[in-house]
Amino acid sequence: MSLLVLGINHKTASVALRERVAFGPDIAPKALQELIGTQGVEEAVIVSTCNRTELYCCLDPQGQSDAVRHWLQHFHHLDEDELTSCLYQHQGEEAVRHLMRVACGLDSLVLGEPQILGQIKQAYSQSHQAGGLKGILERLFQKSFSVAKRVRTETEIGASAVSVAFAAVSLAKRIFSDLGRTRVLLVGAGETVELVARHLKEQSVTRMTVANRTLERAQNLAREFEAEVITLEQIPEHLPQADIVISSTASPLPIIGKGMVERALKVRRHQPILLVDIAVPRDIEPEVDELNDAYLYTVDDLQGIIEQNLEARRRAAGQAERIILEERDQFMGWFRSLKSVDLIRDYRHGAERMREQELGRALQALDQGEDPAKIMTELARRLTNKLIHTPTQALAQAGKDGDQELLAVLAHSLGLGQR
Repeated sequence: MSLLVLGINHKTASVALRERVAFGPDIAPKALQELIGTQGVEEAVIVSTCNRTELYCCLDPQGQSDAVRHWLQHFHHLDEDELTSCLYQHQGEEAVRHLMRVACGLDSLVLGEPQILGQIKQAYSQSHQAGGLKGILERLFQKSFSVAKRVRTETEIGASAVSVAFAAVSLAKRIFSDLGRTRVLLVGAGETVELVARHLKEQSVTRMTVANRTLERAQNLAREFEAEVITLEQIPEHLPQADIVISSTASPLPIIGKGMVERALKVRRHQPILLVDIAVPRDIEPEVDELNDAYLYTVDDLQGIIEQNLEARRRAAGQAERIILEERDQFMGWFRSLKSVDLIRDYRHGAERMREQELGRALQALDQGEDPAKIMTELARRLTNKLIHTPTQALAQAGKDGDQELLAVLAHSLGLGQR
Protein backbone atom coordinates (compact mmCIF):
# COMPACT_ATOMS: atom_id res chain seq x y z
CA MET A 1 0.00 0.00 0.00
CA SER A 2 1.13 3.57 -0.67
CA LEU A 3 -0.26 7.03 0.14
CA LEU A 4 -0.76 9.70 -2.52
CA VAL A 5 -1.96 13.32 -2.61
CA LEU A 6 -2.68 15.10 -5.91
CA GLY A 7 -3.99 18.64 -5.89
CA ILE A 8 -4.05 22.29 -6.85
CA ASN A 9 -4.48 25.29 -4.56
CA HIS A 10 -4.42 29.09 -4.40
CA LYS A 11 -0.62 29.06 -4.72
CA THR A 12 -0.46 26.97 -7.89
CA ALA A 13 -3.64 27.69 -9.88
CA SER A 14 -5.80 30.65 -10.90
CA VAL A 15 -9.33 31.15 -9.59
CA ALA A 16 -10.66 30.23 -13.06
CA LEU A 17 -8.91 26.84 -13.03
CA ARG A 18 -9.80 26.16 -9.38
CA GLU A 19 -13.46 26.71 -10.28
CA ARG A 20 -13.22 24.17 -13.11
CA VAL A 21 -11.49 21.56 -10.93
CA ALA A 22 -13.84 21.97 -7.96
CA PHE A 23 -16.17 19.17 -6.81
CA GLY A 24 -19.45 20.72 -5.71
CA PRO A 25 -21.86 18.85 -3.41
CA ASP A 26 -23.95 17.84 -6.44
CA ILE A 27 -21.12 15.91 -8.13
CA ALA A 28 -18.91 14.89 -5.19
CA PRO A 29 -20.67 11.53 -4.45
CA LYS A 30 -20.48 10.44 -8.10
CA ALA A 31 -16.85 11.56 -8.33
CA LEU A 32 -15.93 9.59 -5.21
CA GLN A 33 -17.49 6.42 -6.60
CA GLU A 34 -15.57 6.84 -9.85
CA LEU A 35 -12.28 7.57 -8.11
CA ILE A 36 -12.65 4.57 -5.79
CA GLY A 37 -13.38 2.45 -8.87
CA THR A 38 -10.17 3.58 -10.61
CA GLN A 39 -7.66 0.77 -11.01
CA GLY A 40 -5.20 0.63 -8.14
CA VAL A 41 -7.19 2.94 -5.82
CA GLU A 42 -8.15 1.22 -2.58
CA GLU A 43 -9.35 4.26 -0.59
CA ALA A 44 -10.03 7.90 -1.49
CA VAL A 45 -11.09 11.26 -0.03
CA ILE A 46 -11.80 14.37 -2.12
CA VAL A 47 -11.22 17.74 -0.41
CA SER A 48 -12.67 20.61 -2.45
CA THR A 49 -12.88 24.24 -1.26
CA CYS A 50 -12.67 27.64 -2.95
CA ASN A 51 -8.91 27.61 -2.45
CA ARG A 52 -7.99 23.98 -3.14
CA THR A 53 -8.98 20.65 -4.68
CA GLU A 54 -7.05 17.64 -3.40
CA LEU A 55 -7.36 13.89 -3.93
CA TYR A 56 -6.12 11.72 -1.06
CA CYS A 57 -5.65 8.11 -2.12
CA CYS A 58 -4.41 4.84 -0.71
CA LEU A 59 -3.07 2.78 -3.63
CA ASP A 60 -2.56 -0.97 -3.82
CA PRO A 61 0.88 -2.27 -4.95
CA GLN A 62 -0.16 -1.95 -8.62
CA GLY A 63 -1.65 1.55 -8.20
CA GLN A 64 -0.05 4.44 -10.09
CA SER A 65 -0.32 8.19 -9.57
CA ASP A 66 -0.72 8.63 -13.33
CA ALA A 67 -4.03 6.75 -13.20
CA VAL A 68 -5.35 9.19 -10.57
CA ARG A 69 -4.13 12.21 -12.54
CA HIS A 70 -5.75 10.90 -15.74
CA TRP A 71 -9.02 10.33 -13.88
CA LEU A 72 -9.02 13.94 -12.59
CA GLN A 73 -8.21 15.27 -16.06
CA HIS A 74 -10.97 13.30 -17.79
CA PHE A 75 -13.59 13.87 -15.10
CA HIS A 76 -13.34 17.65 -15.53
CA HIS A 77 -12.52 17.55 -19.28
CA LEU A 78 -9.24 19.39 -18.75
CA ASP A 79 -6.27 19.87 -21.05
CA GLU A 80 -3.38 17.72 -19.80
CA ASP A 81 -0.73 20.47 -20.01
CA GLU A 82 -3.00 23.01 -18.32
CA LEU A 83 -3.62 20.71 -15.36
CA THR A 84 -0.12 19.27 -15.03
CA SER A 85 1.50 22.72 -14.83
CA CYS A 86 -0.56 23.52 -11.69
CA LEU A 87 -0.65 20.07 -10.08
CA TYR A 88 1.39 19.07 -7.03
CA GLN A 89 1.97 15.56 -5.78
CA HIS A 90 3.01 14.14 -2.40
CA GLN A 91 3.63 10.50 -1.52
CA GLY A 92 4.32 8.52 1.63
CA GLU A 93 5.37 10.54 4.64
CA GLU A 94 5.15 13.82 2.67
CA ALA A 95 1.49 13.04 1.93
CA VAL A 96 0.90 12.51 5.66
CA ARG A 97 2.67 15.77 6.55
CA HIS A 98 0.75 17.69 3.88
CA LEU A 99 -2.66 16.62 5.20
CA MET A 100 -1.68 17.52 8.75
CA ARG A 101 -0.44 20.96 7.63
CA VAL A 102 -3.68 21.57 5.71
CA ALA A 103 -5.83 20.49 8.68
CA CYS A 104 -3.90 22.88 10.97
CA GLY A 105 -4.37 25.83 8.59
CA LEU A 106 -0.64 26.09 7.79
CA ASP A 107 -1.23 25.78 4.04
CA SER A 108 -4.16 28.21 3.93
CA LEU A 109 -4.43 31.61 2.29
CA VAL A 110 -4.90 33.05 5.79
CA LEU A 111 -2.32 31.38 8.04
CA GLY A 112 -3.96 29.39 10.83
CA GLU A 113 -7.58 29.87 9.71
CA PRO A 114 -9.83 27.25 11.35
CA GLN A 115 -12.51 26.81 8.64
CA ILE A 116 -10.43 24.32 6.62
CA LEU A 117 -10.60 21.73 9.41
CA GLY A 118 -14.40 21.65 9.20
CA GLN A 119 -14.19 21.31 5.42
CA ILE A 120 -11.78 18.37 5.72
CA LYS A 121 -14.07 16.70 8.26
CA GLN A 122 -16.95 17.10 5.83
CA ALA A 123 -14.88 15.52 3.02
CA TYR A 124 -13.98 12.65 5.35
CA SER A 125 -17.64 12.12 6.20
CA GLN A 126 -18.62 12.08 2.50
CA SER A 127 -15.99 9.46 1.76
CA HIS A 128 -17.11 7.39 4.73
CA GLN A 129 -20.69 7.41 3.44
CA ALA A 130 -19.51 6.47 -0.07
CA GLY A 131 -17.48 3.50 1.22
CA GLY A 132 -14.19 5.16 0.35
CA LEU A 133 -12.49 4.41 3.69
CA LYS A 134 -11.23 0.95 4.61
CA GLY A 135 -8.75 1.58 7.39
CA ILE A 136 -5.57 3.40 6.38
CA LEU A 137 -7.03 6.74 5.20
CA GLU A 138 -9.58 6.55 7.99
CA ARG A 139 -6.79 6.36 10.54
CA LEU A 140 -4.78 9.08 8.75
CA PHE A 141 -7.66 11.56 8.74
CA GLN A 142 -8.58 10.83 12.36
CA LYS A 143 -4.93 11.35 13.27
CA SER A 144 -4.92 14.69 11.39
CA PHE A 145 -7.99 15.85 13.30
CA SER A 146 -6.28 15.11 16.63
CA VAL A 147 -3.09 16.87 15.43
CA ALA A 148 -5.10 19.98 14.53
CA LYS A 149 -6.69 19.94 17.98
CA ARG A 150 -3.29 19.55 19.62
CA VAL A 151 -1.83 22.45 17.60
CA ARG A 152 -4.78 24.69 18.59
CA THR A 153 -4.30 23.72 22.23
CA GLU A 154 -0.51 23.93 22.47
CA THR A 155 0.19 26.95 20.23
CA GLU A 156 -1.25 30.42 19.59
CA ILE A 157 -1.88 29.71 15.89
CA GLY A 158 -5.52 30.80 16.06
CA ALA A 159 -5.42 33.30 18.91
CA SER A 160 -4.72 36.49 16.96
CA ALA A 161 -6.96 38.36 14.53
CA VAL A 162 -5.70 38.29 10.93
CA SER A 163 -8.80 39.48 9.06
CA VAL A 164 -10.15 43.04 9.08
CA ALA A 165 -13.53 41.86 10.39
CA PHE A 166 -12.02 39.81 13.19
CA ALA A 167 -9.53 42.58 14.03
CA ALA A 168 -12.38 45.09 14.36
CA VAL A 169 -14.22 42.88 16.83
CA SER A 170 -11.01 42.05 18.70
CA LEU A 171 -10.36 45.79 19.08
CA ALA A 172 -13.86 46.29 20.49
CA LYS A 173 -13.27 43.41 22.89
CA ARG A 174 -10.12 45.12 24.22
CA ILE A 175 -12.03 48.31 25.00
CA PHE A 176 -15.29 46.80 26.31
CA SER A 177 -14.69 44.01 28.80
CA ASP A 178 -18.17 42.56 28.17
CA LEU A 179 -19.29 42.94 24.55
CA GLY A 180 -22.54 41.21 25.38
CA ARG A 181 -23.74 44.35 27.17
CA THR A 182 -22.99 46.74 24.30
CA ARG A 183 -25.18 48.09 21.51
CA VAL A 184 -23.60 47.92 18.05
CA LEU A 185 -24.44 49.91 14.92
CA LEU A 186 -23.25 48.25 11.69
CA VAL A 187 -23.17 50.54 8.67
CA GLY A 188 -23.35 48.61 5.39
CA ALA A 189 -24.56 45.10 4.62
CA GLY A 190 -21.77 43.61 2.51
CA GLU A 191 -19.59 40.57 3.10
CA THR A 192 -17.23 42.32 5.55
CA VAL A 193 -20.09 43.58 7.73
CA GLU A 194 -21.63 40.10 7.64
CA LEU A 195 -18.35 38.66 8.95
CA VAL A 196 -18.25 41.34 11.64
CA ALA A 197 -21.80 40.43 12.68
CA ARG A 198 -20.86 36.77 12.84
CA HIS A 199 -17.87 37.48 15.10
CA LEU A 200 -20.00 39.77 17.28
CA LYS A 201 -22.61 37.05 17.71
CA GLU A 202 -19.85 34.66 18.81
CA GLN A 203 -19.04 37.25 21.50
CA SER A 204 -22.66 37.16 22.74
CA VAL A 205 -23.66 40.54 21.25
CA THR A 206 -27.45 40.51 20.91
CA ARG A 207 -28.28 44.18 20.31
CA MET A 208 -27.24 45.02 16.76
CA THR A 209 -28.62 47.54 14.29
CA VAL A 210 -27.86 47.39 10.57
CA ALA A 211 -27.95 50.61 8.56
CA ASN A 212 -27.89 50.35 4.78
CA ARG A 213 -28.86 52.32 1.69
CA THR A 214 -31.26 49.56 0.56
CA LEU A 215 -33.36 47.92 3.25
CA GLU A 216 -33.80 44.60 1.43
CA ARG A 217 -30.11 43.66 1.68
CA ALA A 218 -29.99 44.81 5.30
CA GLN A 219 -33.09 42.78 6.17
CA ASN A 220 -31.52 39.59 4.81
CA LEU A 221 -28.53 40.14 7.10
CA ALA A 222 -30.66 41.26 10.05
CA ARG A 223 -32.82 38.12 9.97
CA GLU A 224 -29.80 35.89 10.56
CA PHE A 225 -28.56 37.93 13.52
CA GLU A 226 -31.92 39.18 14.88
CA ALA A 227 -30.85 42.77 14.30
CA GLU A 228 -32.82 45.97 13.82
CA VAL A 229 -32.79 47.59 10.36
CA ILE A 230 -32.58 51.29 9.52
CA THR A 231 -31.72 53.44 6.51
CA LEU A 232 -28.57 55.56 6.27
CA GLU A 233 -30.74 58.66 6.75
CA GLN A 234 -31.83 57.33 10.17
CA ILE A 235 -28.29 57.01 11.53
CA PRO A 236 -28.29 60.43 13.35
CA GLU A 237 -31.28 59.49 15.51
CA HIS A 238 -29.89 56.01 16.35
CA LEU A 239 -26.23 56.97 16.85
CA PRO A 240 -26.69 58.12 20.48
CA GLN A 241 -27.73 54.59 21.47
CA ALA A 242 -24.63 52.97 19.91
CA ASP A 243 -21.60 52.05 22.03
CA ILE A 244 -19.77 50.68 18.99
CA VAL A 245 -20.03 51.73 15.33
CA ILE A 246 -18.42 49.57 12.63
CA SER A 247 -18.77 50.85 9.09
CA SER A 248 -17.95 49.33 5.69
CA THR A 249 -19.83 50.66 2.66
CA ALA A 250 -18.92 51.55 -0.92
CA SER A 251 -19.94 55.18 -0.49
CA PRO A 252 -17.62 57.67 -2.22
CA LEU A 253 -18.27 60.27 0.52
CA PRO A 254 -18.28 60.02 4.36
CA ILE A 255 -21.59 58.93 5.88
CA ILE A 256 -20.85 59.88 9.49
CA GLY A 257 -19.50 63.39 10.10
CA LYS A 258 -17.90 65.15 13.04
CA GLY A 259 -21.05 67.17 13.82
CA MET A 260 -23.24 64.05 13.85
CA VAL A 261 -20.96 62.31 16.36
CA GLU A 262 -20.63 65.45 18.46
CA ARG A 263 -24.42 65.71 18.82
CA ALA A 264 -24.65 62.00 19.69
CA LEU A 265 -22.03 62.37 22.44
CA LYS A 266 -24.03 65.21 24.01
CA VAL A 267 -27.13 63.01 24.13
CA ARG A 268 -24.99 60.20 25.61
CA ARG A 269 -23.70 62.65 28.24
CA HIS A 270 -20.21 61.96 26.92
CA GLN A 271 -20.28 58.21 27.37
CA PRO A 272 -17.54 57.10 24.90
CA ILE A 273 -18.22 55.67 21.44
CA LEU A 274 -15.84 53.36 19.60
CA LEU A 275 -15.95 53.94 15.83
CA VAL A 276 -14.19 51.51 13.47
CA ASP A 277 -14.05 52.61 9.82
CA ILE A 278 -13.00 49.72 7.59
CA ALA A 279 -14.17 51.32 4.35
CA VAL A 280 -12.01 52.66 1.52
CA PRO A 281 -12.84 55.50 0.79
CA ARG A 282 -13.62 56.38 4.40
CA ASP A 283 -17.17 56.27 5.76
CA ILE A 284 -16.35 58.39 8.84
CA GLU A 285 -14.78 61.85 8.70
CA PRO A 286 -11.24 61.73 10.16
CA GLU A 287 -12.02 64.88 12.20
CA VAL A 288 -14.20 62.70 14.44
CA ASP A 289 -10.97 61.60 16.11
CA GLU A 290 -10.56 65.15 17.46
CA LEU A 291 -13.61 64.75 19.72
CA ASN A 292 -13.27 63.77 23.34
CA ASP A 293 -14.93 60.42 24.09
CA ALA A 294 -14.91 59.41 20.39
CA TYR A 295 -12.30 56.76 19.58
CA LEU A 296 -11.85 56.36 15.83
CA TYR A 297 -9.86 53.56 14.20
CA THR A 298 -9.35 53.16 10.46
CA VAL A 299 -8.43 50.22 8.27
CA ASP A 300 -4.79 51.34 8.49
CA ASP A 301 -4.89 51.07 12.28
CA LEU A 302 -6.36 47.59 12.00
CA GLN A 303 -3.73 46.63 9.43
CA GLY A 304 -1.04 47.32 12.02
CA ILE A 305 -2.84 45.03 14.49
CA ILE A 306 -3.20 42.36 11.82
CA GLU A 307 0.51 42.50 10.91
CA GLN A 308 1.51 42.11 14.56
CA ASN A 309 -0.86 39.19 14.91
CA LEU A 310 0.39 37.58 11.69
CA GLU A 311 3.90 37.66 13.11
CA ALA A 312 2.60 35.94 16.26
CA ARG A 313 0.94 33.31 14.07
CA ARG A 314 4.16 32.77 12.12
CA ARG A 315 5.99 32.04 15.37
CA ALA A 316 3.20 29.66 16.40
CA ALA A 317 3.41 28.01 12.96
CA GLY A 318 7.01 27.04 13.72
CA GLN A 319 5.83 25.26 16.86
CA ALA A 320 3.03 23.63 14.90
CA GLU A 321 5.49 22.31 12.28
CA ARG A 322 7.48 20.55 15.00
CA ILE A 323 4.32 18.95 16.39
CA ILE A 324 3.34 17.80 12.90
CA LEU A 325 6.73 16.15 12.26
CA GLU A 326 6.43 14.29 15.57
CA GLU A 327 2.88 13.12 14.81
CA ARG A 328 3.80 12.23 11.22
CA ASP A 329 6.60 9.96 12.42
CA GLN A 330 4.19 8.24 14.81
CA PHE A 331 1.71 7.60 12.01
CA MET A 332 4.42 6.36 9.63
CA GLY A 333 5.63 3.96 12.31
CA TRP A 334 2.14 2.47 12.46
CA PHE A 335 1.83 2.47 8.65
CA ARG A 336 5.15 0.65 8.16
CA SER A 337 4.21 -1.86 10.85
CA LEU A 338 1.31 -3.03 8.66
CA LYS A 339 3.80 -4.76 6.36
CA SER A 340 5.37 -6.64 9.26
CA VAL A 341 1.91 -7.66 10.46
CA ASP A 342 1.32 -9.44 7.14
CA LEU A 343 4.75 -11.13 7.28
CA ILE A 344 4.22 -12.25 10.88
CA ARG A 345 0.81 -13.67 9.99
CA ASP A 346 2.21 -15.58 7.01
CA TYR A 347 5.15 -16.86 9.08
CA ARG A 348 2.84 -18.10 11.86
CA HIS A 349 0.49 -19.76 9.39
CA GLY A 350 3.44 -21.59 7.79
CA ALA A 351 4.70 -22.79 11.17
CA GLU A 352 1.21 -23.94 12.17
CA ARG A 353 0.89 -25.95 8.94
CA MET A 354 4.18 -27.72 9.71
CA ARG A 355 2.98 -28.45 13.24
CA GLU A 356 -0.33 -29.89 12.04
CA GLN A 357 1.42 -32.06 9.43
CA GLU A 358 3.92 -33.49 11.89
CA LEU A 359 1.36 -33.90 14.67
CA GLY A 360 -0.93 -35.79 12.29
CA ARG A 361 1.95 -38.07 11.30
CA ALA A 362 2.79 -38.72 14.99
CA LEU A 363 -0.84 -39.44 15.98
CA GLN A 364 -1.18 -41.88 13.08
CA ALA A 365 1.97 -43.72 14.22
CA LEU A 366 0.60 -43.90 17.78
CA ASP A 367 -2.66 -45.39 16.48
CA GLN A 368 -0.58 -48.07 14.76
CA GLY A 369 1.01 -49.04 18.08
CA GLU A 370 4.54 -47.75 17.50
CA ASP A 371 6.85 -46.89 20.43
CA PRO A 372 5.64 -43.52 21.89
CA ALA A 373 9.17 -42.44 22.89
CA LYS A 374 10.45 -43.08 19.39
CA ILE A 375 7.47 -41.21 17.90
CA MET A 376 8.04 -38.17 20.16
CA THR A 377 11.74 -38.08 19.32
CA GLU A 378 11.00 -38.27 15.60
CA LEU A 379 8.30 -35.56 15.93
CA ALA A 380 10.75 -33.21 17.64
CA ARG A 381 13.52 -33.92 15.09
CA ARG A 382 11.33 -33.48 12.01
CA LEU A 383 9.63 -30.34 13.33
CA THR A 384 12.96 -28.77 14.31
CA ASN A 385 14.48 -29.53 10.91
CA LYS A 386 11.55 -27.98 9.07
CA LEU A 387 11.54 -24.85 11.24
CA ILE A 388 15.28 -24.20 10.91
CA HIS A 389 15.57 -25.15 7.22
CA THR A 390 14.81 -21.71 5.72
CA PRO A 391 16.80 -19.65 8.30
CA THR A 392 19.77 -22.06 7.91
CA GLN A 393 19.72 -21.62 4.13
CA ALA A 394 19.60 -17.81 4.56
CA LEU A 395 22.59 -17.88 6.97
CA ALA A 396 24.58 -20.11 4.63
CA GLN A 397 23.89 -17.89 1.61
CA ALA A 398 24.74 -14.69 3.50
CA GLY A 399 28.02 -16.25 4.64
CA LYS A 400 28.81 -17.40 1.10
CA ASP A 401 28.12 -13.88 -0.22
CA GLY A 402 30.12 -12.25 2.56
CA ASP A 403 27.09 -10.13 3.49
CA GLN A 404 28.02 -9.20 7.06
CA GLU A 405 25.09 -6.83 7.47
CA LEU A 406 22.54 -9.52 6.57
CA LEU A 407 24.36 -12.03 8.79
CA ALA A 408 24.06 -9.60 11.72
CA VAL A 409 20.33 -9.06 11.06
CA LEU A 410 19.69 -12.81 10.82
CA ALA A 411 21.71 -13.50 13.95
CA HIS A 412 19.75 -10.83 15.87
CA SER A 413 16.42 -12.13 14.54
CA LEU A 414 17.24 -15.72 15.52
CA GLY A 415 18.59 -14.76 18.95
CA LEU A 416 22.11 -16.01 18.17
CA GLY A 417 25.10 -14.85 20.16
CA GLN A 418 22.89 -13.33 22.88
CA ARG A 419 23.81 -15.83 25.63
